[in-house]
Amino acid sequence: MKKSSVYTITIEPDYAGQRIDNFLLARLKGVPRTRIYRLLRKGEVRVNKKRVDASDRLQAGDLVRIPPVQVADSAPPERPGRSLQALLSERVLYEDKFLLIMNKPSGIPVHGGSQVKIGMVEALRCMHPEWPHLELAHRLDADTSGCLVLAKKRGVLKELHELFRTGKMQKIYLALTRGHWKEAECRVEVSLQKNHLKSGERVVRVNQDGKASLTLFKPVETFADAMLVEAHLYTGRTHQIRVHAQYRHHPIAGDEKYGDKAFNKKMREQGLKRLFLHAHSLEFVLPSTGQTIRVSAPLDADLLDCLNHLMN
Repeated sequence: MKKSSVYTITIEPDYAGQRIDNFLLARLKGVPRTRIYRLLRKGEVRVNKKRVDASDRLQAGDLVRIPPVQVADSAPPERPGRSLQALLSERVLYEDKFLLIMNKPSGIPVHGGSQVKIGMVEALRCMHPEWPHLELAHRLDADTSGCLVLAKKRGVLKELHELFRTGKMQKIYLALTRGHWKEAECRVEVSLQKNHLKSGERVVRVNQDGKASLTLFKPVETFADAMLVEAHLYTGRTHQIRVHAQYRHHPIAGDEKYGDKAFNKKMREQGLKRLFLHAHSLEFVLPSTGQTIRVSAPLDADLLDCLNHLMN
């Protein structure tokens, strides 16, 4: 561990509008969240020589005083293996000087953590040091595949966050679900609340005290005891599609957390070895350029094989 000295940062225009707590969490790598919030409560962090609350937002030109803090010695970032680099290189769906859109493979988390040292964003940063500000615009569960948007510039990241927040990012997923949906079941508008179990596992439940959420399900193809559906996502709550499908008694195939054991076993016999949830397409207009971006990710071979087995 080493202790930093007092220093001042001038906020650049790209960081205008960011909450001070999020700015510090990103800046002070290795410092516990509790320590950062304690610095804010005690007034040790100052903006333009004044105390600030954690939710206060920064403006371009602000002077942020960072007090001395204990910072963990940073280990060199883990490099992605050749197989992961090759896999990610062939799954680029769209790229320009502002954006990168990937067809995320199932089984790879978007971020590294305690159990997995390197996720997609860390791997991509290592592969492309010329993109030092590459950041995720949203998240997908580790087992979910498909369209994942990353921003190369802070200003573009803010635009994308606003598009997601206001529902101006059109997102369509494909899911294989148990049983056959009735028309009255296809609109699911119930509030969701995140809970953390004693084990630390995160579980989402339908709860009127939670956050409003809306998913529209549209049948695509019907099988004997399953249905392939489109899920149109109008809000972006954690595990939203999975919980909404469970709520309608049509859980998603391969879902170990919210699914049905007997249905999952039957789908494994059809060759399915993962969650059948795929972020199929995205469409949005980037405000700064006025460009309309439409991207779709084809279903992976293992999902197509499962559907072929169900048709036979």
